[in-house]
Amino acid sequence: ATLTCALPKELSSKAIYWYKQNVGETLKLILALYKNTPPEYGPEFSNSRFNVNNDKNFSNLIILKTIQEDEGIYHCGITEWINAEWSGTYLLVKGNIQRTSNYSVVQQPTASKPVRTGDTVTLECSVLSESQTEACPGDYNVFWFRAGSQKSHPNIIYSDGNRKNECAKRSETQKNCVYHFSKNISAFDAGTYYCAVATCGEILFGNGTSVELDYGNHIKEQKVLYQEHKMTNCTKLRVKLMKN
Repeated sequence: ATLTCALPKELSSKAIYWYKQNVGETLKLILALYKNTPPEYGPEFSNSRFNVNNDKNFSNLIILKTIQEDEGIYHCGITEWINAEWSGTYLLVKGNIQRTSNYSVVQQPTASKPVRTGDTVTLECSVLSESQTEACPGDYNVFWFRAGSQKSHPNIIYSDGNRKNECAKRSETQKNCVYHFSKNISAFDAGTYYCAVATCGEILFGNGTSVELDYGNHIKEQKVLYQEHKMTNCTKLRVKLMKN
């Protein structure tokens, strides 16, 4: 598996850190990479399975012979003097089908109407518990991810934490919790948004909601403004000609 982290344009004396985080646990340092020096590995990791290579635009963490225990959130941190940039990617290992929870995650809507920049989009995530007696008791956390339109890895954009006040019993054996995520859309926010629930040492993803931008009205408005500006200039020109 290869995880990618975008680098700032200015390289200079930056340091790059890669961390791994299992569900419900703190971050563990995989490696630290300083300019013109070999990577320094954390106590639980080595170059036998984790390698890193950088180019002008990206830092790539390469995991050799991926196993189920590699599933989790991988964080990339970049420091440049006093500035810091941070991103996270969830690695889902295929074939890891051992499930210990009774949760299911459903998102609404699956696709939003095309929106314009400046609009607010609200997404809904329903977490349904099939039984009040869980195989692994305890709370769960809700995360929101976004995958860009260019098939990029999903990045964490928000954590809802555990908010039991949004839950209601549907029956004696079912409980439904509803979470909402609202975002003011910019020109860079198109993509697929995923709701995910971290519980019982695993993470369950929703079906995703596609958010598309509507550029047509914006272009039309610009065209109208240009035409109005052009007509105004023509009017001024005619007035001047008549006066002469």
